[in-house]
Amino acid sequence: MIEFSPWPPEFADRYRAAGYWIDQPLTRILETQLVVDPTAEALICGDRRFSYADLDRLSRNLAARLAQAGLGRGDAALVQLPNVAEFYIVFFALLRIGVAPVNALFSHRRLELSSYAAQVAPRVVIASRAHELFRDDAFADELRAGGVEHLLFLGEDAPAHSLAHWLEPGCDLPQDAGPTPADQVAFFQLSGGSTGTPKLIPRTHNDYDYSIRASVAICGVTAATRFLCALPAGHNFTMSSPGVLGVFHAGGTVVMAPSPEPLTCFGLIAREGVTMAPLVPPAVALWLRAVEDDPARRAQLITLETMLVGGANFAEATARRVPELLDCRLQQVFGMAEGLVNYTRRDDPPGIVFATQGRPISPDDEIRVLDGDGRPVPDGTPGALATRGPYTFRGYYRSPEHNAEAFDSEGFYHSGDVVVRQNGYLRVVGRIKDQINRGGEKIAAEEIENLLLRHSDITHAALVSVPDAHLGEKSCAFLVLRHGAERLSPPALRRHLLDLGVAEYKLPDRFRFADALPLTAVGKIDKRSLRDSLAAVNA
Repeated sequence: MIEFSPWPPEFADRYRAAGYWIDQPLTRILETQLVVDPTAEALICGDRRFSYADLDRLSRNLAARLAQAGLGRGDAALVQLPNVAEFYIVFFALLRIGVAPVNALFSHRRLELSSYAAQVAPRVVIASRAHELFRDDAFADELRAGGVEHLLFLGEDAPAHSLAHWLEPGCDLPQDAGPTPADQVAFFQLSGGSTGTPKLIPRTHNDYDYSIRASVAICGVTAATRFLCALPAGHNFTMSSPGVLGVFHAGGTVVMAPSPEPLTCFGLIAREGVTMAPLVPPAVALWLRAVEDDPARRAQLITLETMLVGGANFAEATARRVPELLDCRLQQVFGMAEGLVNYTRRDDPPGIVFATQGRPISPDDEIRVLDGDGRPVPDGTPGALATRGPYTFRGYYRSPEHNAEAFDSEGFYHSGDVVVRQNGYLRVVGRIKDQINRGGEKIAAEEIENLLLRHSDITHAALVSVPDAHLGEKSCAFLVLRHGAERLSPPALRRHLLDLGVAEYKLPDRFRFADALPLTAVGKIDKRSLRDSLAAVNA
Protein backbone atom coordinates (compact mmCIF):
# COMPACT_ATOMS: atom_id res chain seq x y z
CA MET A 1 0.00 0.00 0.00
CA ILE A 2 1.08 3.57 -0.66
CA GLU A 3 1.92 5.51 2.46
CA PHE A 4 2.59 9.23 2.85
CA SER A 5 2.84 12.04 5.39
CA PRO A 6 -0.61 13.67 5.75
CA TRP A 7 -1.36 17.18 6.91
CA PRO A 8 -1.99 17.41 10.67
CA PRO A 9 -5.75 17.43 11.39
CA GLU A 10 -5.83 21.05 12.52
CA PHE A 11 -4.42 22.16 9.15
CA ALA A 12 -6.66 19.82 7.16
CA ASP A 13 -9.72 21.15 9.00
CA ARG A 14 -8.66 24.73 8.30
CA TYR A 15 -8.14 24.10 4.60
CA ARG A 16 -11.54 22.43 4.28
CA ALA A 17 -13.27 25.22 6.16
CA ALA A 18 -11.66 27.78 3.85
CA GLY A 19 -12.96 25.92 0.78
CA TYR A 20 -9.50 25.00 -0.52
CA TRP A 21 -10.09 21.28 -0.13
CA ILE A 22 -13.39 20.09 -1.60
CA ASP A 23 -12.92 16.33 -1.09
CA GLN A 24 -13.40 15.49 -4.76
CA PRO A 25 -11.09 13.27 -6.85
CA LEU A 26 -9.18 14.77 -9.76
CA THR A 27 -11.38 12.75 -12.09
CA ARG A 28 -14.13 15.30 -11.35
CA ILE A 29 -12.33 17.52 -13.91
CA LEU A 30 -13.53 15.28 -16.76
CA GLU A 31 -16.85 14.46 -15.14
CA THR A 32 -17.73 18.15 -14.85
CA GLN A 33 -17.08 18.77 -18.53
CA LEU A 34 -19.23 15.77 -19.50
CA VAL A 35 -22.14 17.62 -17.92
CA VAL A 36 -21.21 21.07 -19.27
CA ASP A 37 -20.42 20.13 -22.90
CA PRO A 38 -19.18 16.62 -23.72
CA THR A 39 -18.75 17.52 -27.41
CA ALA A 40 -16.37 20.42 -26.72
CA GLU A 41 -12.87 20.00 -28.16
CA ALA A 42 -10.55 18.99 -25.34
CA LEU A 43 -7.33 17.95 -27.02
CA ILE A 44 -5.58 18.31 -30.37
CA CYS A 45 -2.64 16.01 -31.08
CA GLY A 46 -1.36 16.32 -34.64
CA ASP A 47 -4.27 15.40 -36.90
CA ARG A 48 -6.17 13.75 -34.06
CA ARG A 49 -8.91 15.64 -32.22
CA PHE A 50 -10.54 14.53 -28.98
CA SER A 51 -13.70 15.81 -27.36
CA TYR A 52 -14.24 15.60 -23.60
CA ALA A 53 -16.49 12.63 -24.31
CA ASP A 54 -13.62 10.98 -26.20
CA LEU A 55 -11.20 11.47 -23.29
CA ASP A 56 -13.76 10.05 -20.89
CA ARG A 57 -14.54 7.03 -23.09
CA LEU A 58 -10.92 6.13 -23.81
CA SER A 59 -9.79 6.55 -20.21
CA ARG A 60 -12.73 4.41 -19.04
CA ASN A 61 -11.83 1.69 -21.55
CA LEU A 62 -8.27 1.54 -20.26
CA ALA A 63 -9.34 1.77 -16.61
CA ALA A 64 -11.74 -1.15 -17.08
CA ARG A 65 -9.09 -3.36 -18.68
CA LEU A 66 -6.55 -2.51 -15.96
CA ALA A 67 -9.11 -3.23 -13.25
CA GLN A 68 -9.94 -6.55 -14.93
CA ALA A 69 -6.21 -7.34 -14.77
CA GLY A 70 -6.39 -6.90 -11.01
CA LEU A 71 -5.07 -3.37 -10.54
CA GLY A 72 -6.71 -0.99 -8.11
CA ARG A 73 -6.39 1.21 -5.04
CA GLY A 74 -3.00 1.06 -3.39
CA ASP A 75 -1.15 0.07 -6.55
CA ALA A 76 1.39 2.20 -8.41
CA ALA A 77 2.22 2.64 -12.09
CA LEU A 78 5.33 3.88 -13.88
CA VAL A 79 4.46 5.92 -16.97
CA GLN A 80 6.84 7.32 -19.57
CA LEU A 81 5.19 8.84 -22.62
CA PRO A 82 6.09 11.76 -24.90
CA ASN A 83 3.83 14.75 -25.56
CA VAL A 84 0.90 12.84 -26.98
CA ALA A 85 -2.80 12.60 -26.16
CA GLU A 86 -2.27 9.16 -24.59
CA PHE A 87 -0.40 10.79 -21.69
CA TYR A 88 -3.63 12.34 -20.37
CA ILE A 89 -5.82 9.37 -21.28
CA VAL A 90 -3.53 7.12 -19.24
CA PHE A 91 -3.39 9.62 -16.39
CA PHE A 92 -7.16 9.77 -15.98
CA ALA A 93 -7.52 6.01 -16.47
CA LEU A 94 -5.15 5.30 -13.59
CA LEU A 95 -6.84 7.86 -11.35
CA ARG A 96 -10.23 6.26 -12.04
CA ILE A 97 -9.17 3.00 -10.39
CA GLY A 98 -6.97 4.44 -7.66
CA VAL A 99 -3.60 3.50 -9.19
CA ALA A 100 -1.00 6.19 -8.46
CA PRO A 101 1.26 6.94 -11.43
CA VAL A 102 4.83 8.17 -11.43
CA ASN A 103 5.11 10.21 -14.64
CA ALA A 104 8.74 9.91 -15.73
CA LEU A 105 9.97 12.46 -18.23
CA PHE A 106 10.63 11.17 -21.73
CA SER A 107 14.24 12.32 -21.38
CA HIS A 108 14.78 9.99 -18.41
CA ARG A 109 16.75 6.81 -18.96
CA ARG A 110 17.66 3.63 -17.11
CA LEU A 111 19.04 5.28 -13.96
CA GLU A 112 15.94 7.36 -13.27
CA LEU A 113 13.36 4.74 -14.27
CA SER A 114 15.07 2.04 -12.21
CA SER A 115 15.06 4.35 -9.20
CA TYR A 116 11.36 5.15 -9.53
CA ALA A 117 10.50 1.48 -9.95
CA ALA A 118 12.51 0.59 -6.86
CA GLN A 119 10.66 3.20 -4.79
CA VAL A 120 7.04 2.46 -5.73
CA ALA A 121 7.17 -1.19 -6.97
CA PRO A 122 4.81 -0.56 -9.90
CA ARG A 123 2.56 -3.38 -11.04
CA VAL A 124 2.17 -1.80 -14.48
CA VAL A 125 4.55 0.15 -16.73
CA ILE A 126 3.17 2.18 -19.65
CA ALA A 127 5.81 3.45 -22.07
CA SER A 128 6.67 4.06 -25.71
CA ARG A 129 8.56 1.85 -28.11
CA ALA A 130 10.04 5.08 -29.50
CA HIS A 131 12.17 5.43 -26.36
CA GLU A 132 15.62 3.87 -26.57
CA LEU A 133 15.03 1.82 -23.39
CA PHE A 134 12.06 0.04 -24.90
CA ARG A 135 13.09 -0.46 -28.51
CA ASP A 136 13.80 -4.04 -27.50
CA ASP A 137 12.68 -6.05 -24.46
CA ALA A 138 15.94 -6.07 -22.45
CA PHE A 139 14.92 -3.37 -19.96
CA ALA A 140 11.31 -4.56 -19.99
CA ASP A 141 12.54 -8.00 -18.93
CA GLU A 142 14.49 -6.38 -16.06
CA LEU A 143 11.31 -4.65 -14.92
CA ARG A 144 9.38 -7.93 -15.09
CA ALA A 145 12.06 -9.61 -13.02
CA GLY A 146 11.64 -6.82 -10.47
CA GLY A 147 7.93 -7.49 -10.07
CA VAL A 148 6.21 -5.54 -12.87
CA GLU A 149 3.25 -7.63 -14.04
CA HIS A 150 2.02 -5.66 -17.05
CA LEU A 151 3.90 -3.65 -19.67
CA LEU A 152 1.93 -1.64 -22.23
CA PHE A 153 3.58 0.20 -25.09
CA LEU A 154 2.65 2.99 -27.43
CA GLY A 155 3.75 1.78 -30.86
CA GLU A 156 3.42 -1.93 -30.02
CA ASP A 157 1.71 -4.38 -32.39
CA ALA A 158 1.15 -7.37 -30.12
CA PRO A 159 -2.34 -6.91 -28.57
CA ALA A 160 -1.31 -8.16 -25.13
CA HIS A 161 1.17 -5.30 -24.79
CA SER A 162 -0.36 -2.70 -27.12
CA LEU A 163 -1.60 0.45 -25.40
CA ALA A 164 -3.78 1.13 -28.45
CA HIS A 165 -5.44 -2.27 -27.98
CA TRP A 166 -6.05 -1.68 -24.28
CA LEU A 167 -7.75 1.63 -25.14
CA GLU A 168 -10.40 -0.23 -27.14
CA PRO A 169 -13.68 -1.34 -25.49
CA GLY A 170 -13.27 -4.69 -23.82
CA CYS A 171 -15.11 -4.88 -20.52
CA ASP A 172 -17.09 -2.78 -18.06
CA LEU A 173 -15.49 -0.87 -15.22
CA PRO A 174 -16.25 -2.81 -12.00
CA GLN A 175 -18.75 -1.10 -9.72
CA ASP A 176 -16.37 -1.22 -6.77
CA ALA A 177 -13.52 0.44 -8.73
CA GLY A 178 -12.85 4.09 -8.06
CA PRO A 179 -10.29 6.75 -7.17
CA THR A 180 -8.45 6.88 -3.91
CA PRO A 181 -10.02 9.10 -1.21
CA ALA A 182 -9.45 12.79 -1.87
CA ASP A 183 -7.06 13.18 1.04
CA GLN A 184 -4.92 10.27 -0.14
CA VAL A 185 -2.22 10.04 -2.83
CA ALA A 186 -3.48 10.58 -6.38
CA PHE A 187 -0.09 10.45 -8.11
CA PHE A 188 3.60 11.22 -7.64
CA GLN A 189 5.44 14.25 -8.90
CA LEU A 190 9.20 14.20 -9.45
CA SER A 191 11.55 16.23 -7.32
CA GLY A 192 14.41 18.14 -8.87
CA GLY A 193 16.18 17.81 -5.54
CA SER A 194 19.83 18.19 -4.76
CA THR A 195 20.67 14.62 -3.74
CA GLY A 196 21.73 11.63 -5.77
CA THR A 197 18.49 9.63 -5.57
CA PRO A 198 15.46 10.98 -7.48
CA LYS A 199 12.80 11.64 -4.85
CA LEU A 200 9.05 11.27 -5.25
CA ILE A 201 6.47 13.78 -4.11
CA PRO A 202 3.07 12.36 -3.16
CA ARG A 203 0.27 14.68 -4.32
CA THR A 204 -3.26 14.21 -3.05
CA HIS A 205 -6.46 14.93 -4.94
CA ASN A 206 -7.33 17.69 -2.48
CA ASP A 207 -4.08 19.61 -2.57
CA TYR A 208 -3.49 19.34 -6.32
CA ASP A 209 -7.07 20.17 -7.23
CA TYR A 210 -6.94 23.33 -5.15
CA SER A 211 -3.72 24.43 -6.85
CA ILE A 212 -5.35 23.86 -10.24
CA ARG A 213 -8.57 25.72 -9.43
CA ALA A 214 -6.74 28.68 -7.92
CA SER A 215 -4.33 28.87 -10.86
CA VAL A 216 -7.22 28.90 -13.33
CA ALA A 217 -8.76 31.89 -11.57
CA ILE A 218 -5.47 33.80 -11.33
CA CYS A 219 -4.51 33.16 -14.97
CA GLY A 220 -7.94 33.86 -16.44
CA VAL A 221 -8.37 30.42 -18.04
CA THR A 222 -11.82 29.90 -19.61
CA ALA A 223 -13.58 27.58 -22.02
CA ALA A 224 -12.24 29.82 -24.81
CA THR A 225 -8.60 29.18 -23.81
CA ARG A 226 -6.51 27.27 -26.34
CA PHE A 227 -3.39 26.12 -24.54
CA LEU A 228 -0.09 25.05 -26.12
CA CYS A 229 1.50 22.04 -24.40
CA ALA A 230 5.08 22.21 -25.67
CA LEU A 231 7.01 21.57 -22.45
CA PRO A 232 7.19 17.96 -21.19
CA ALA A 233 3.69 16.79 -20.33
CA GLY A 234 4.75 15.40 -16.95
CA HIS A 235 6.24 18.63 -15.62
CA ASN A 236 4.33 20.17 -12.72
CA PHE A 237 4.37 23.51 -14.61
CA THR A 238 2.76 21.89 -17.65
CA MET A 239 0.22 19.91 -15.66
CA SER A 240 -1.15 22.42 -13.17
CA SER A 241 0.20 25.98 -13.35
CA PRO A 242 -2.50 26.42 -14.68
CA GLY A 243 -1.44 23.65 -17.03
CA VAL A 244 -3.37 21.12 -19.03
CA LEU A 245 -5.45 20.08 -16.02
CA GLY A 246 -6.40 23.72 -15.45
CA VAL A 247 -7.53 24.03 -19.06
CA PHE A 248 -9.58 20.83 -18.77
CA HIS A 249 -11.09 22.18 -15.54
CA ALA A 250 -12.24 25.28 -17.41
CA GLY A 251 -13.45 23.37 -20.49
CA GLY A 252 -10.79 24.79 -22.83
CA THR A 253 -8.69 23.12 -25.51
CA VAL A 254 -5.13 21.77 -25.28
CA VAL A 255 -2.90 21.73 -28.37
CA MET A 256 -0.01 19.25 -28.15
CA ALA A 257 3.45 20.13 -29.50
CA PRO A 258 6.42 17.76 -29.59
CA SER A 259 8.80 20.43 -28.22
CA PRO A 260 9.06 24.21 -27.70
CA GLU A 261 10.94 24.60 -31.00
CA PRO A 262 9.69 27.99 -32.28
CA LEU A 263 8.88 27.30 -35.92
CA THR A 264 6.84 24.20 -35.10
CA CYS A 265 5.04 26.02 -32.29
CA PHE A 266 4.41 29.14 -34.39
CA GLY A 267 2.72 26.99 -37.02
CA LEU A 268 0.52 25.33 -34.39
CA ILE A 269 -0.41 28.67 -32.84
CA ALA A 270 -1.46 30.02 -36.23
CA ARG A 271 -3.34 26.87 -37.27
CA GLU A 272 -5.16 26.22 -33.99
CA GLY A 273 -5.61 29.74 -32.65
CA VAL A 274 -3.56 29.16 -29.48
CA THR A 275 -4.17 31.84 -26.82
CA MET A 276 -1.88 30.72 -23.95
CA ALA A 277 1.59 29.17 -23.88
CA PRO A 278 3.85 28.19 -20.93
CA LEU A 279 7.60 28.26 -21.56
CA VAL A 280 10.90 28.14 -19.70
CA PRO A 281 13.31 31.08 -20.22
CA PRO A 282 15.61 29.35 -22.76
CA ALA A 283 12.62 28.57 -24.97
CA VAL A 284 11.44 32.19 -24.69
CA ALA A 285 14.86 33.30 -25.90
CA LEU A 286 14.53 31.06 -28.96
CA TRP A 287 11.07 32.44 -29.74
CA LEU A 288 12.32 36.01 -29.43
CA ARG A 289 15.28 35.26 -31.68
CA ALA A 290 13.01 33.66 -34.28
CA VAL A 291 10.89 36.80 -34.48
CA GLU A 292 13.96 39.04 -34.59
CA ASP A 293 15.39 36.98 -37.45
CA ASP A 294 12.13 37.20 -39.40
CA PRO A 295 9.63 39.81 -38.14
CA ALA A 296 6.98 38.39 -40.51
CA ARG A 297 6.69 35.39 -38.16
CA ARG A 298 5.03 37.66 -35.64
CA ALA A 299 1.84 37.40 -37.70
CA GLN A 300 1.62 33.72 -36.76
CA LEU A 301 1.27 34.71 -33.11
CA ILE A 302 -1.70 37.02 -33.55
CA THR A 303 -4.01 34.89 -31.37
CA LEU A 304 -1.48 34.46 -28.55
CA GLU A 305 -2.73 36.45 -25.55
CA THR A 306 -0.65 35.19 -22.60
CA MET A 307 2.79 33.72 -22.19
CA LEU A 308 3.53 32.09 -18.82
CA VAL A 309 7.24 31.88 -18.01
CA GLY A 310 8.65 29.79 -15.18
CA GLY A 311 10.97 26.96 -14.29
CA ALA A 312 14.17 29.02 -14.10
CA ASN A 313 15.39 32.53 -13.40
CA PHE A 314 14.07 34.99 -15.98
CA ALA A 315 16.20 38.06 -16.63
CA GLU A 316 14.27 41.31 -16.43
CA ALA A 317 15.73 42.59 -19.70
CA THR A 318 14.46 39.50 -21.51
CA ALA A 319 11.09 39.67 -19.76
CA ARG A 320 10.53 43.20 -21.07
CA ARG A 321 11.01 42.01 -24.65
CA VAL A 322 8.13 39.51 -24.51
CA PRO A 323 5.24 41.96 -24.99
CA GLU A 324 7.39 44.11 -27.26
CA LEU A 325 8.33 41.35 -29.75
CA LEU A 326 5.61 38.74 -29.26
CA ASP A 327 2.75 41.17 -28.63
CA CYS A 328 1.27 39.19 -25.74
CA ARG A 329 0.86 39.50 -21.98
CA LEU A 330 3.65 38.11 -19.79
CA GLN A 331 2.81 36.30 -16.58
CA GLN A 332 5.70 35.04 -14.47
CA VAL A 333 5.45 31.81 -12.47
CA PHE A 334 7.66 30.54 -9.66
CA GLY A 335 6.52 27.13 -8.54
CA MET A 336 7.79 23.78 -7.37
CA ALA A 337 6.57 20.22 -7.69
CA GLU A 338 6.55 20.12 -3.89
CA GLY A 339 3.69 22.62 -3.83
CA LEU A 340 4.08 26.39 -3.53
CA VAL A 341 3.24 28.34 -6.71
CA ASN A 342 3.59 32.09 -7.18
CA TYR A 343 2.24 34.20 -10.05
CA THR A 344 2.41 37.77 -11.13
CA ARG A 345 -1.18 38.89 -11.56
CA ARG A 346 -2.80 39.97 -14.79
CA ASP A 347 -3.40 43.47 -13.41
CA ASP A 348 0.04 43.93 -11.83
CA PRO A 349 2.04 46.96 -13.02
CA PRO A 350 4.92 46.32 -15.46
CA GLY A 351 7.57 46.81 -12.78
CA ILE A 352 6.15 43.84 -10.85
CA VAL A 353 5.58 41.63 -13.89
CA PHE A 354 9.05 42.11 -15.33
CA ALA A 355 11.11 42.12 -12.14
CA THR A 356 9.49 39.53 -9.82
CA GLN A 357 8.31 35.94 -9.94
CA GLY A 358 4.97 36.78 -8.36
CA ARG A 359 3.21 36.17 -5.07
CA PRO A 360 1.66 32.97 -3.67
CA ILE A 361 -1.63 31.50 -4.80
CA SER A 362 -3.28 31.25 -1.41
CA PRO A 363 -3.90 33.51 1.59
CA ASP A 364 -2.89 30.46 3.63
CA ASP A 365 0.48 30.04 1.92
CA GLU A 366 2.83 30.78 4.80
CA ILE A 367 6.18 32.18 3.67
CA ARG A 368 9.32 32.64 5.73
CA VAL A 369 12.55 34.15 4.39
CA LEU A 370 15.39 33.17 6.74
CA ASP A 371 19.05 33.88 7.35
CA GLY A 372 21.70 31.21 7.88
CA ASP A 373 20.67 30.81 11.52
CA GLY A 374 16.99 30.34 10.69
CA ARG A 375 15.92 33.85 11.71
CA PRO A 376 13.56 35.96 9.55
CA VAL A 377 15.24 38.64 7.44
CA PRO A 378 13.70 42.04 6.64
CA ASP A 379 11.89 42.57 3.35
CA GLY A 380 14.35 43.39 0.59
CA THR A 381 17.04 41.13 2.07
CA PRO A 382 17.93 37.80 0.43
CA GLY A 383 17.17 34.73 2.49
CA ALA A 384 16.27 31.05 2.35
CA LEU A 385 12.68 30.24 1.45
CA ALA A 386 10.56 28.12 3.80
CA THR A 387 6.87 27.49 3.22
CA ARG A 388 3.81 25.51 4.23
CA GLY A 389 0.24 25.69 3.01
CA PRO A 390 -2.82 23.90 1.62
CA TYR A 391 -1.03 22.42 -1.41
CA THR A 392 2.58 22.12 -0.21
CA PHE A 393 3.40 18.52 0.62
CA ARG A 394 4.43 17.24 4.03
CA GLY A 395 7.10 14.72 3.12
CA TYR A 396 8.93 12.90 0.34
CA TYR A 397 7.83 9.33 -0.29
CA ARG A 398 9.60 6.81 1.94
CA SER A 399 12.54 9.15 2.43
CA PRO A 400 12.94 9.92 6.15
CA GLU A 401 16.53 11.10 5.77
CA HIS A 402 15.58 13.68 3.15
CA ASN A 403 12.52 14.76 5.12
CA ALA A 404 14.68 15.40 8.18
CA GLU A 405 16.73 17.84 6.10
CA ALA A 406 13.86 19.46 4.17
CA PHE A 407 11.30 20.06 6.95
CA ASP A 408 11.53 21.85 10.26
CA SER A 409 9.65 20.99 13.44
CA GLU A 410 6.71 23.20 12.42
CA GLY A 411 6.19 21.48 9.09
CA PHE A 412 7.73 24.22 6.95
CA TYR A 413 9.35 22.95 3.77
CA HIS A 414 12.78 24.49 3.15
CA SER A 415 13.01 24.61 -0.63
CA GLY A 416 16.67 25.54 -1.02
CA ASP A 417 15.78 28.70 -2.97
CA VAL A 418 17.23 32.10 -2.06
CA VAL A 419 14.59 34.78 -2.50
CA VAL A 420 13.94 38.44 -1.83
CA ARG A 421 10.45 39.36 -0.61
CA GLN A 422 9.03 42.83 -1.15
CA ASN A 423 5.37 43.72 -0.57
CA GLY A 424 4.44 40.05 -0.69
CA TYR A 425 6.14 39.40 -4.05
CA LEU A 426 9.12 37.11 -4.40
CA ARG A 427 12.18 37.46 -6.56
CA VAL A 428 14.36 34.38 -6.92
CA VAL A 429 18.06 35.22 -6.66
CA GLY A 430 19.76 31.85 -6.20
CA ARG A 431 19.93 28.41 -4.65
CA ILE A 432 21.26 27.07 -1.38
CA LYS A 433 21.05 23.43 -2.33
CA ASP A 434 23.74 21.83 -4.45
CA GLN A 435 21.66 21.83 -7.58
CA ILE A 436 21.99 23.19 -11.11
CA ASN A 437 18.98 24.61 -12.93
CA ARG A 438 19.80 24.09 -16.60
CA GLY A 439 17.03 25.75 -18.57
CA GLY A 440 14.39 24.59 -16.09
CA GLU A 441 15.74 21.04 -15.77
CA LYS A 442 17.09 20.40 -12.26
CA ILE A 443 20.37 18.48 -11.97
CA ALA A 444 21.49 17.10 -8.62
CA ALA A 445 25.25 17.62 -8.37
CA GLU A 446 25.70 14.67 -6.02
CA GLU A 447 24.08 12.28 -8.49
CA ILE A 448 26.45 13.18 -11.33
CA GLU A 449 29.49 13.27 -9.05
CA ASN A 450 28.75 9.75 -7.80
CA LEU A 451 28.41 8.48 -11.35
CA LEU A 452 31.67 10.12 -12.43
CA LEU A 453 33.43 8.49 -9.48
CA ARG A 454 32.41 5.08 -10.81
CA HIS A 455 35.04 5.58 -13.54
CA SER A 456 38.16 3.73 -12.48
CA ASP A 457 40.46 6.64 -13.41
CA ILE A 458 38.60 9.33 -11.38
CA THR A 459 39.34 9.79 -7.69
CA HIS A 460 37.52 13.08 -6.93
CA ALA A 461 34.67 14.88 -8.70
CA ALA A 462 32.77 18.12 -8.14
CA LEU A 463 29.97 19.49 -10.30
CA VAL A 464 29.28 23.24 -10.12
CA SER A 465 27.01 25.67 -11.89
CA VAL A 466 28.22 28.13 -14.51
CA PRO A 467 26.11 31.19 -15.44
CA ASP A 468 24.80 31.02 -18.99
CA ALA A 469 22.94 33.74 -20.87
CA HIS A 470 20.77 31.23 -22.76
CA LEU A 471 20.01 28.45 -20.25
CA GLY A 472 20.46 30.37 -17.00
CA GLU A 473 23.00 27.84 -15.76
CA LYS A 474 25.24 25.19 -17.26
CA SER A 475 27.47 22.73 -15.43
CA CYS A 476 31.18 22.16 -15.13
CA ALA A 477 32.72 19.00 -13.69
CA PHE A 478 36.06 19.35 -11.88
CA LEU A 479 37.93 16.04 -11.84
CA VAL A 480 41.01 14.63 -10.14
CA LEU A 481 42.45 11.55 -11.86
CA ARG A 482 44.29 8.67 -10.23
CA HIS A 483 48.06 8.88 -10.41
CA GLY A 484 49.34 7.85 -13.82
CA ALA A 485 45.96 7.92 -15.56
CA GLU A 486 45.76 9.57 -18.95
CA ARG A 487 43.50 12.60 -19.27
CA LEU A 488 40.01 11.61 -20.38
CA SER A 489 38.30 13.39 -23.25
CA PRO A 490 34.87 15.05 -22.78
CA PRO A 491 33.23 12.63 -25.25
CA ALA A 492 34.64 9.67 -23.31
CA LEU A 493 33.41 11.10 -20.02
CA ARG A 494 29.94 11.75 -21.40
CA ARG A 495 29.85 8.24 -22.85
CA HIS A 496 30.75 6.87 -19.41
CA LEU A 497 27.72 8.67 -17.95
CA LEU A 498 25.41 7.65 -20.77
CA ASP A 499 26.46 4.03 -20.37
CA LEU A 500 25.34 4.26 -16.74
CA GLY A 501 21.89 5.28 -17.94
CA VAL A 502 21.73 8.95 -17.00
CA ALA A 503 19.48 11.38 -18.91
CA GLU A 504 21.33 13.42 -21.53
CA TYR A 505 20.35 16.81 -20.08
CA LYS A 506 22.35 15.95 -16.96
CA LEU A 507 25.65 15.55 -18.82
CA PRO A 508 28.25 18.16 -17.78
CA ASP A 509 28.70 20.96 -20.29
CA ARG A 510 32.38 21.40 -19.42
CA PHE A 511 35.17 19.42 -17.76
CA ARG A 512 38.18 20.74 -15.89
CA PHE A 513 41.06 18.68 -14.48
CA ALA A 514 43.05 19.45 -11.34
CA ASP A 515 45.72 17.85 -9.22
CA ALA A 516 43.52 18.41 -6.15
CA LEU A 517 40.23 20.11 -5.28
CA PRO A 518 40.09 22.98 -2.78
CA LEU A 519 38.56 22.17 0.60
CA THR A 520 36.61 24.19 3.17
CA ALA A 521 37.64 24.45 6.81
CA VAL A 522 35.52 21.39 7.62
CA GLY A 523 37.07 19.32 4.84
CA LYS A 524 34.32 19.54 2.21
CA ILE A 525 35.00 20.42 -1.40
CA ASP A 526 34.94 24.21 -1.68
CA LYS A 527 32.56 24.69 -4.58
CA ARG A 528 32.43 28.43 -4.15
CA SER A 529 36.17 28.52 -4.82
CA LEU A 530 35.66 26.37 -7.93
CA ARG A 531 32.92 28.68 -9.22
CA ASP A 532 35.12 31.70 -8.52
CA SER A 533 37.96 30.13 -10.51
CA LEU A 534 35.65 29.70 -13.49
CA ALA A 535 34.43 33.27 -13.18
CA ALA A 536 38.03 34.53 -13.14
CA VAL A 537 38.83 32.61 -16.33
CA ASN A 538 35.71 33.96 -18.07
CA ALA A 539 36.18 37.54 -16.89
